[in-house]
Amino acid sequence: MTKTVEDPLSRTFAALADPTRRAILARLTRGSANVGDLAAPFDMSFTAVSKHLRVLEGAGLVSRGRDAQYRPAMLDARPLAAASAWIDDYRVFWGDSFDALDDFLAASATNDDESGERDAQ
Repeated sequence: MTKTVEDPLSRTFAALADPTRRAILARLTRGSANVGDLAAPFDMSFTAVSKHLRVLEGAGLVSRGRDAQYRPAMLDARPLAAASAWIDDYRVFWGDSFDALDDFLAASATNDDESGERDAQ
């Protein structure tokens, strides 16, 4: 049974969780491609690549066009903006944490220097 994820951010991260899908997105940054083009670097069937494309489409990361009998896939990076914003919130947290650690270490070094000078006297 496949669980359907309703939250767009969760769908984005679920789609990005697979290295094959990330490689497909990386390929699509160079322009649209059909299933055959996308399957070429992988040891997998066109059907398997199509399944990965469906997951990426469900997350809104890929759109499919129609060119005669071909359905080229195109990158739609808009959902990545929300993922990036979410990650940026944690980048601020880690930056603040590292700044506090720097302050603590600087204060500790100053205290060690001062106690070392007193011990030398």
